[in-house]
Amino acid sequence: MEKNKTHPCFSESGHLKYARMHLPVAPECNIQCNYCNRKFDCLNESRPGVTSEILTPQQAFEKFVLVKQKISDLSVIGFAGPGDALENFDKIKETVALIKQNDPDIIFCLSTNGLRLPEFAQEIIDIGITHITVTINAVDVEIGKLIYSGVNSEFLLKNQLEGLEYITKRGIVCKVNIVAIKGINDFHIEEVVKTAKKLGAFKTNIMPLIPAKETKFYDLPLMSSMELNELRKKCSVYLPQMYHCRQCRADAVGLLHHDRSNEFISKN
Repeated sequence: MEKNKTHPCFSESGHLKYARMHLPVAPECNIQCNYCNRKFDCLNESRPGVTSEILTPQQAFEKFVLVKQKISDLSVIGFAGPGDALENFDKIKETVALIKQNDPDIIFCLSTNGLRLPEFAQEIIDIGITHITVTINAVDVEIGKLIYSGVNSEFLLKNQLEGLEYITKRGIVCKVNIVAIKGINDFHIEEVVKTAKKLGAFKTNIMPLIPAKETKFYDLPLMSSMELNELRKKCSVYLPQMYHCRQCRADAVGLLHHDRSNEFISKN
């Protein structure tokens, strides 16, 4: 709980004071979400899956050292894509080990779709990652089939739920992200939040769909801020809700409300 205070995504007030840094060392993904288009070179777009560069673990470490020198309130290193962190776990492990040698007190977190969470859950704990975000958009297989391509929705859900329960029972702080998609899963999100609570999640983060070109959901209607906050309020009966999410890039740097990623892009 002490570490939550300095994690901008897990603290209601910490996001105003503490900075985070996403290191894009994870380019590969193992499923296709029908709202996701992972562009690697897009300076003017801010959404999950977007980054202006892919880093090796050594390059990520060097960037960490540079950012740490310039942003004194840096408290969290996150791994949020542009693919899935656990599909690239060897790179995550190497990056964590390099940074720990320099700063053993930095907080590490990662984001995953949960497909390989049971496989790597214990290793995540062993290397010192303390916070995890799992995106679970449905706890009904038939709804999942509408959201995901290239994966067995029943197998994905099974691993998401088993992995979430395993890590929360062992002290990992877990946030569950849910993309609210009108007409697809918006009516079902309350059930997702109830399930997340049952399995030990710390909070849920209901996010609106961001239309991405060349995706199946590009032309779907958008959820208004009022609709989104009404849904969050309804679900707050079960778990605390995150209201300050900025749906960050995979290479985000700085305070949530003041992204400075452009300042630290490699000029090579």
